[in-house]
Amino acid sequence: MFKIQPVPSNDHVPEGGRNPIAAFNADLIDSICVNRSAAERRVATLPGRRTVKKQWQAAWLVKAVQCIDLTTLSGDDTPGRVRRICAKARQPVRQDLLDAMGIGELGVTTGAVCVYHAMVETAVVALRGTDIPVAAVSAGFPAGLSPLPLRIKEVEASVEAGAREIDIVLDRANVLTGNYRAVYDEVKAFRQACGAAHLKTIVGAGDLGTLTNVARASLACMMAGADFIKTSTGKESVNATLPFALVMARMIRTWRELTGYKVGFKPAGGISTAKDAMNYQFLMKEELGNDWLEPNLFRLGASSLLTDIERQLEHFTSGRYSSAHRHPMG
Repeated sequence: MFKIQPVPSNDHVPEGGRNPIAAFNADLIDSICVNRSAAERRVATLPGRRTVKKQWQAAWLVKAVQCIDLTTLSGDDTPGRVRRICAKARQPVRQDLLDAMGIGELGVTTGAVCVYHAMVETAVVALRGTDIPVAAVSAGFPAGLSPLPLRIKEVEASVEAGAREIDIVLDRANVLTGNYRAVYDEVKAFRQACGAAHLKTIVGAGDLGTLTNVARASLACMMAGADFIKTSTGKESVNATLPFALVMARMIRTWRELTGYKVGFKPAGGISTAKDAMNYQFLMKEELGNDWLEPNLFRLGASSLLTDIERQLEHFTSGRYSSAHRHPMG
């Protein structure tokens, strides 16, 4: 499926730690080629090959909840809506359901709350006293076409306002024209602007035309120090898909093999059912291992997913499905 020219081995592979900014390597990027039909065949077998039921399904779904970036990115967002989302992030699953599953003391929360820059301070205040990070979509989200200095300033402002994670979006034109040095330079500037905040880079996979472009963009982002690579803004006509996830997971695995550093993955957009979430979890387990089932390396960008997961957990504990309106999101 992938054709990558070998690179010199590294006898001093680091153990853990944050992915650093590495030197740009055009030859490595240019050597990548993805066979679309092979990728599609690989993911087509996933839903039928892996199924879990009953308490095992419930355990996977609770873990999915802990990996959700609970998101509100609407033009009509208000402080009140953001505070409601934050309250849901603190208690994403009803306490009676957690008690029925014997995990009432676990303290289940979502992985983060994701908002526009204007709502960062509201979310930070609403989440005070928890360890739930605020993620800000910055840098000219969702198009990424405003002047680079302004996008960098927005990243810095979001960090100053209290965001611990920054979701930026690439200028896709650089990928489409094969200018991966520009992709690298852009992401490097954002990484430097983030400081201690973690950087999630959105490649905009649905806009990139080919899986090879998705793979090359992903690798350029990791070279530039991205902590996570993310499929989509949620605003594209095509958002997260399993083929995109497979390609990006393979690039994460390649980067780990070449450097020793682990980079996280976040599919986002169009993930609305418990079944969808579990398919991405299964893919992470098969391609990257159990470490990528935890929120420090895996996130699900979603706004309505939690509603379906909570309904599935209610069915597990009671044998009945409740109406969706019993699980409001905001």
